[in-house]
Amino acid sequence: IAIERRYGEWKLDRLPELAAKLVWLEVDVIVAWSTPPARAAKQATSTIPIVAAVMADPVGDELVASLARPGGNVTGTTFLGPELIAKRLGLLKETVPGLSRVAALWHPRAYGEQTMGVVLKETEVAARSLGLQLQLVQAFGPNDFDSAFSAMIRERAGALIVLPSPMLFTEHRRIVDLAVKNRLPAMYQAREFVDAGGLMSYGANLDDLFRRSATYVDKI
Repeated sequence: IAIERRYGEWKLDRLPELAAKLVWLEVDVIVAWSTPPARAAKQATSTIPIVAAVMADPVGDELVASLARPGGNVTGTTFLGPELIAKRLGLLKETVPGLSRVAALWHPRAYGEQTMGVVLKETEVAARSLGLQLQLVQAFGPNDFDSAFSAMIRERAGALIVLPSPMLFTEHRRIVDLAVKNRLPAMYQAREFVDAGGLMSYGANLDDLFRRSATYVDKI
């Protein structure tokens, strides 16, 4: 088995070129970590099978027609990104006594426009139903983290929730360090944040999703 690895280093504009090069190499299957590279791969080929691991919303991002009948050349695993946000906020409020204002750190380019719209809407609806004031704080890349946390402290956030994003996940150690430094109890999307010293997480086991993705490649 020959494995060709390509990395975009979170520069999304590089993904189409990297995907096109894999198609030019005539690989037998393309494995994409998360939604952005999967979208680039789908745009590059309609014939080579694509296994996308850890997608947020495969249907909303137009990668598959439906979960039951994906169609096309894309399959893979999802961690149910938008669906779990309300549960995370509820657990965070139960854990932090007297919580009234929560900051949500999000990456605007993490997924497709429609999925990001749903993620933000679910966050706003959940916060409103729990009686929480919500502060949305953007981070386009790791260089934005310091200013993002400064904004949270300036607006007197009482806690933090990190919204789904491959980039934010990869930078989990730095985000946890900043949350601890600024004394912000935080809810995360994956256990890796807690392993790095974060307070709590609720979500799918990402390691298991990657292992399951390997079985899809094997079947193909």
